[in-house]
Amino acid sequence: MPTEILMPALSPTMEEGTLAKWLVKEGDEVNSGDLLAEIETDKATMEFEAVDEGTIGKILVAEGSEAVKVNTPIALLLEEGESADVMDNDAEGTQTTSDPDPQPKEQDGSGDGKASPVTESDTPAPAAPRDDKGERIFASPLARRIAAEKGLDLAQITGSGPHGRIVKADVVDAKAADAPAPAAAPEPSADKAPAAAPAGPSADAVAAMYQGRDYEEMKLDGMRKTIAARLTEAKQTVPHFYLRRDIRLDALMKFRSQLNKQLEERGVKLSVNDFIIKACALALQSVPDANAVWAGDRILKLKPSDVAVAVAIEGGLFTPVLRDADMKSLSALSTEMKDLAGRARDRKLSPEEYQGGTFAISNLGMFGIENFDAVINPPHGAILAVGAGVKKPVVGTDGELTMATVMSVTLSVDHRVIDGALGAQLLEQIVQNLENPMVMLA
Repeated sequence: MPTEILMPALSPTMEEGTLAKWLVKEGDEVNSGDLLAEIETDKATMEFEAVDEGTIGKILVAEGSEAVKVNTPIALLLEEGESADVMDNDAEGTQTTSDPDPQPKEQDGSGDGKASPVTESDTPAPAAPRDDKGERIFASPLARRIAAEKGLDLAQITGSGPHGRIVKADVVDAKAADAPAPAAAPEPSADKAPAAAPAGPSADAVAAMYQGRDYEEMKLDGMRKTIAARLTEAKQTVPHFYLRRDIRLDALMKFRSQLNKQLEERGVKLSVNDFIIKACALALQSVPDANAVWAGDRILKLKPSDVAVAVAIEGGLFTPVLRDADMKSLSALSTEMKDLAGRARDRKLSPEEYQGGTFAISNLGMFGIENFDAVINPPHGAILAVGAGVKKPVVGTDGELTMATVMSVTLSVDHRVIDGALGAQLLEQIVQNLENPMVMLA
């Protein structure tokens, strides 16, 4: 029987995506690891690999299809001697469009689809198996079907496919184990990603307010839906409080100019933001209790300083994470940040590059914004909003009035993770690092 290739879940929260481009056509032979398609999620465009060998018998979802649900069959993979017509005859009337109902329940994604109806002649792959700890075992549909036919316990098989996935080759020569077959997968959790649209007047009610006025209706893409959902959730569930400080930048600007002259031959040019990243990373090490995230019923206190930085792109934003930022030099951070920002704008980041971190930075100073409050991106414990450096009159150490370049920053803090005094200590350390930049080279 042909094996269904399913719409993959390319991140833990992905529920649907766009099948941007097919990289194969019907009749092509593929092996495990071959690229099949480009999938566009709410955050990035990623390549999707084959996990079994065979022939592409039929493409079920057209190139360019949007809102394709995770676990939707998108193509049929044939073994030698098989025909795609068998599937058509056996499953006549079953939808294979980009939004089928019902959906097959497979292990490849995180969707909550239900099993598709089958005839008695079908030999479907069993529900996604789990090990004795209740954790999902990742295996291709073909591998699971063969394992079921041979009486194999997938929990005893080591996968050789991408990310340890069990593929056909792993089960073909395996011997049946004495252990009982894995239990059926538990009922899907009722917990889902937050709804894309926040509470408020209906779309029709809002449109009625502007009847007779000239306007353009803009459809929400996946990224905008995700931003709306996550930030609505953050403001409704995260108890924010805000701490503000002014930072004198004159010493940093002078130090930066000196370093850039020395780094010019290497093609490195440090930005003020590079210093801010380093200052925050070192501050998290100096105030380790603030290097933490909220995890539902507990707090996770991290040892490395993994700092996320907001990057504006067309239609939204990314927050790529610079991991172990406290351990990296300013020039290394600068090079890495430029690479991440460039690939973010091209939507070429992989999920692991923008997930995680404990702390974030949002800098709108380049737009002339002097101060603002940023929304925490869960599960982060805090985010630093950075304004523009502005010439202001200040009182010098000698008591005399003088001019200085002053930058206003606001630290938004999750009160569940960080209390007021701890947040103040963290912000004070950030200020000290930026006003005394040479300590960041120590």
